[in-house]
Amino acid sequence: MTIVEKQNQLLEDLSFFHDWQDRYEYVIALGRKLAALPDSARNSEHLIKGCQSQVWLDAACIDGKIEFFADSDSLITKGMIALFIEVLNHQKPDDILTADMSFIEKTGLKEHLAPTRANALSLMATQMKQRALLFSTQQS
Repeated sequence: MTIVEKQNQLLEDLSFFHDWQDRYEYVIALGRKLAALPDSARNSEHLIKGCQSQVWLDAACIDGKIEFFADSDSLITKGMIALFIEVLNHQKPDDILTADMSFIEKTGLKEHLAPTRANALSLMATQMKQRALLFSTQQS
């Protein structure tokens, strides 16, 4: 699936939940499904700075596509990074770099989060694009 198709699927999945508590539970469930982040990646190099909670992000480029790994000390924050992983995982670096990340606005989550948590969404997207840029540069 393309990034846009994954974004649309995620938005469709979220549209089934009319209650915000149910949406939060869905986001938290996505976070719980993330593959375990090795303890060796829980360091300052992988920490997304500026988030209220601790969020670690790592990535690998396998066969020209990026695989993201993440964890957080907060369930909702782990779920929020899982939203991005759901959309960007197993995509080419250049596709991630050109992806329109405004889909997150359409989820409505930002307006139901504390300002510091909402800011974390932008930081997560930026960090994932920075990882894609690194892999894109390495491939060139």
